[in-house]
Amino acid sequence: MSEIQFEITKSFGAISEEKSGWRKELNLVAWNGRDPKFDLRDWSPDHQKMGKGVTFTREEAEKLAEMLAIALER
Repeated sequence: MSEIQFEITKSFGAISEEKSGWRKELNLVAWNGRDPKFDLRDWSPDHQKMGKGVTFTREEAEKLAEMLAIALER
């Protein structure tokens, strides 16, 4: 099985942090040499290990932002 390659090209910050140091972060990540996507997942403190996450294109992230704005109005 081949190793997953990634590069965090921009970090927007952490949403939360566990006592272990793992943080749920929003980043722009290029996976396996592809164009960067918005990425939301848990990361170890050294960014060498990661949990399961979700990636979004710019268009998907914009739609999600719209949906969150509506959901948070309630």
